[in-house]
Amino acid sequence: MTDQGPELVAQDGIGVPDALQRLWTPHRMAYIRGQEKPASESGGCPFCELPSLPDEDALIIARAELVYAVLNLYPYNPGHLMVVPYRHVADYTDLTDAETVELAVFTQRAMTTARRISAPHGFNIGMNQGVVAGAGIAAHLHQHVVPRWGGDANFMPVVGHTKVLPQLLGETRRLLAEAWSAAD
Repeated sequence: MTDQGPELVAQDGIGVPDALQRLWTPHRMAYIRGQEKPASESGGCPFCELPSLPDEDALIIARAELVYAVLNLYPYNPGHLMVVPYRHVADYTDLTDAETVELAVFTQRAMTTARRISAPHGFNIGMNQGVVAGAGIAAHLHQHVVPRWGGDANFMPVVGHTKVLPQLLGETRRLLAEAWSAAD
C-alpha cells in the first residue's frame, strides 16, 4: 500500500494489472460444471423425495401443508436450513398465493427458532433462481435461511478448504425441531 492507494498487483497473463488480488478456487469448477450435483430435472429430485423419509433421516425440521423446513446437507453455517414447497416448481413466480404466504411464514418461523436456540447476529435469506444464479437444484425452488455471527466463517473455506461446523447435522436438526415444536 502506498500513500497514493494500493499498489498494482502483477497478474501473469490475466489482463491489465490492477489493484485487485484474486483468490483462485479451481476446485469449484466441478460445481460450476454440474459434476456430482444431485439429479433434479426429472425423477430423483431430492426435494421431492425428502418428505417421504422420516424427519430424522431427511433432516426435516418442520412440516406445514404446502412447505417444509429442512437442514441444508452442505451448510454455509450451523443451522443453515431451507424452506421448500412440496410441489416441484422452479420459479418463485410460479408459486400459488398460498404457497408464497406459507413460505414466508415458515421463513419467519425459522428465524425466530434459530434466534431462540443459537442467538445469531443476523441472517442471509434468499433464493438462487436458475443454474446461472447459483442454484444447486434449480428445478425445485427453495429459500435459504442462513444464521450469521460476527466473524463466523472468515476465510476457513477459502484458505483451509475446511468448513467449521461445531455440531453434527442430526443434533442441529433435533435442537431446531424441538424449539420449533415448543413454539406451537
